[in-house]
Amino acid sequence: GGLGVALNYMGLNLGWVYKFMGNAIGSAVVPFWNLLMWKKANATGAIVAAWGGMILALATWLAVCQVEFGEITIDNLGTLNPNLAGNVVALASSAIIHAAFSFVSPQNYDFDSMGEIEMLEHDMSGLDEQDYTTEFLDAAKWWIQKWGWGFTILMVLIWPLLSLPAGVFTKDYFSFWVFISIAWSFVATFVIIVLPIQESMDSILGVCSWMFGKEAPKAEKTAEPTGADL
Repeated sequence: GGLGVALNYMGLNLGWVYKFMGNAIGSAVVPFWNLLMWKKANATGAIVAAWGGMILALATWLAVCQVEFGEITIDNLGTLNPNLAGNVVALASSAIIHAAFSFVSPQNYDFDSMGEIEMLEHDMSGLDEQDYTTEFLDAAKWWIQKWGWGFTILMVLIWPLLSLPAGVFTKDYFSFWVFISIAWSFVATFVIIVLPIQESMDSILGVCSWMFGKEAPKAEKTAEPTGADL
């Protein structure tokens, strides 16, 4: 609340800050993703790309504002085109910089050492032995990539393309678009609240039982399928 009051006093509303954030932190997205998923990712290149991309993005943000409006003001800096240009430069420049570093001096990380990291607390609750196997992790990785790329293509390409045939939205068509957005919000809210509660229900019941001085209910273990069952 205090931050919101301070920003409002400075003449910066949350919409302004939201659009500006891409200029400041967007350049870290691609290097961070590369460090997690690309064995050739260069650590030094990731740092240079994040900071270099941010500097280029801020310079582009200011330059486009000056070219479009002839002057740089807080209101002008909060408009669409300067922020769009800055965001695009942040993502593209950081990707190019990090790729250049990584191809010239690849780190060739094998990811094996990640499995050797010791946990501070050996809490294995809620996890089965198979959750640590390479097969299970590879399947989980494929599931994440499949739905991640699929959702990205849907929201970034397919969904905007569906609006092109309508041209300029009529009032009824725009109302329909708003209805879909609101419905999506309610479904997303339900999923991100209910599913974690469902998955953690055993832990929640255990904590509540402990608070009232009762023994935590033990979860029933399902029998592993045997060859005869298959």
